[in-house]
Amino acid sequence: MEKIRKNALNVVVSLVLGGAILYWMYRDFDFERVRDVLTGEMSWTWMLLSFPFGIMAQVFRGWRWRQSLEPLGEKSRASVRVNAVFLSYAASLLIPRSGEFLRCGVLRQKDGVSFPKALGTVVTERAIDTLLVVFIALLTVATQFRVFSSFFEETGTSLDAIFHRFTLTGWIVTAVCLAAIVILAWIFVSRVAQKRSSTAQSSIYNKVRESLSGIWQGIVSLRNVRNIPLFVFYTVAIWGCYFLHYYLTFFCFDAMKSLSVGCAMATFIVGSFAIIVPTPNGAGPWHFAVKTMLILYGVGETDALYFVLIVHSIQTLLVVFLGVWAWFALALTRKRTNYINHSLSNL
Repeated sequence: MEKIRKNALNVVVSLVLGGAILYWMYRDFDFERVRDVLTGEMSWTWMLLSFPFGIMAQVFRGWRWRQSLEPLGEKSRASVRVNAVFLSYAASLLIPRSGEFLRCGVLRQKDGVSFPKALGTVVTERAIDTLLVVFIALLTVATQFRVFSSFFEETGTSLDAIFHRFTLTGWIVTAVCLAAIVILAWIFVSRVAQKRSSTAQSSIYNKVRESLSGIWQGIVSLRNVRNIPLFVFYTVAIWGCYFLHYYLTFFCFDAMKSLSVGCAMATFIVGSFAIIVPTPNGAGPWHFAVKTMLILYGVGETDALYFVLIVHSIQTLLVVFLGVWAWFALALTRKRTNYINHSLSNL
């Protein structure tokens, strides 16, 4: 019951946060004109051409997953992995970050893959993706430094400004909080060590230990990947498809089609970091960050608002469609035969 309340609270908070930002951005917006833009002023050809890249980004993620699972002795079907990824993205629209757990659960249910190990591989893959995005971001900032400098000033995210706002009291409070975290962590570790010595035979302790061991195996699975070039190819392909899925939408709008690839990359990176904020598919933070950056590149505020609203809405609907597709596909997918036989032999 407590878990249900916590999940419900997370959903409410994410919806309120995203909704508040969207309301603030679109409070004086003419939504009647959106219909005119959709039906007569934008090119649906380019929008449709962007869809395969949005789909393939998730397909590549499902294919790449095999590379980190195989070193752990875990085998799964490509169709199950891909549909699990489709479903995970759709689920995260309701409960942010829940999709990562859901897709591991799907592999457990359909192919008998160890849940802790699968979760560990997901953690590793996310770390790799983060490193790649940070690397791309640094290159983009270096080539578009002037625009990013203006963006930081517009959004008030200057590090110097943040540090200068800290008073002596602020620094003391921060130090006390950090010290408290360290002390609590030390107490927690000490208690776990004590319980480990006294309850070594406890089934709960053993299950926790096995789960943590599985997660750790998944995390370090990358060092045993058999085909590193293929893993790198999939990783680059994932983010290349994400970028093309976004960039091709520029050509849907007259106000956007003349913008440079550098502008597309800058807004793409800013949007990628904005979706870290736990709202459904980054709704709100993504709109604000991308709109602000587009304005710095000379796009009118109204045109920028039309762009972020329409593109984000359509791409979110694509995620929903893929999730529904995966739901039905997985419902019709039988459990792997050798997994069932192995389970029965253990009874």
